[in-house]
Amino acid sequence: MNFCVKCGKETENIIDGLCTECFLDGKKLISLPHHVNVFVCTNCGDTGTGEFWETKDLRDAILDAAEGALNINKEAKKLDIESVSLEQDPYTFVVEVTAKLDVKGCPAEDSATTIIRLKNTVCKRCSRQLGNYYEAILQIRGSKEVPHKTMKEALRKVENLVDAQSITNRRLFITKAEEVQGGIDIYLSSISMGKAASKELTDTYCAETKEASKLVGLTEEGTEMYRVTYLVRLPDFQAGDIVQFEGRYFKLVRLSSTGAKVIDITNHRERSVKRSDIPMLKVFVKAGDLREAVVISKGKGEVQILEPSNYSTVDLKIPEDAEIGDAVKVVEINDSLYYVP
Repeated sequence: MNFCVKCGKETENIIDGLCTECFLDGKKLISLPHHVNVFVCTNCGDTGTGEFWETKDLRDAILDAAEGALNINKEAKKLDIESVSLEQDPYTFVVEVTAKLDVKGCPAEDSATTIIRLKNTVCKRCSRQLGNYYEAILQIRGSKEVPHKTMKEALRKVENLVDAQSITNRRLFITKAEEVQGGIDIYLSSISMGKAASKELTDTYCAETKEASKLVGLTEEGTEMYRVTYLVRLPDFQAGDIVQFEGRYFKLVRLSSTGAKVIDITNHRERSVKRSDIPMLKVFVKAGDLREAVVISKGKGEVQILEPSNYSTVDLKIPEDAEIGDAVKVVEINDSLYYVP
């Protein structure tokens, strides 16, 4: 059995010749500054204590700020922390932090208190956004054959991409998006975001892209700052359209960065179109303009329908594995009707 050199108590737990009580007597194991400032963006509501900002509940932000400012004695090891806050006024909170610790193998507990002051400001992202800051312009263009809804769909894809990436990078945002003659201009906060959005639309629509940069000044660090314009020109055709290619007629099934998948209207065979051959595709009938015919009877490899214009009966060849409902889409080519898969 050991004894404490200070109080003479016999104990098995001796730290530097002292019992646990004498070792911890008067020793402050944790401490907090008198106050901690938590900045609240008046535009987006995010909170931060400096350069780092995040979206979270204000109560959680207050407690996290206090715990983040906690200093722990180098002889102690943190085991657990609990914090409670008391509101003094809408901008001032008193937070008490209680820590359970391990001090050289002995359990201990200590508390400390600080004042959290909420400070209204505007975060750097919102300051840039409100100041119309941008580094890239994404110009979505298309001919008169490109439906307005396709342009809006492309805009939504960019918005979704920015929303997803901004979760982990607050510097990414859309400054503004505006409709202009021939398409939509999207102003983006970063060049990398503009490049990623351009690639997203290229992969989705097999679009043509061009890129141009312009020197606009110097950054705070003194390096050259550029703005980049990405031009994305959407093709006249979209998935579902009937197109002409190499003298035949196809349904356009899918577009991608490498080309397209099409199905021959006459024999229902699928084939690929290389990216370099995409400009050779010509729209014959837009998907929204395809006619619908009522099915009278179904058989293996064919259906009998009512011709939409004069209601005469017409037999159409179909793929043997086709699932046919009460109506089918048809297209007229050289005075003959064909089933559209």
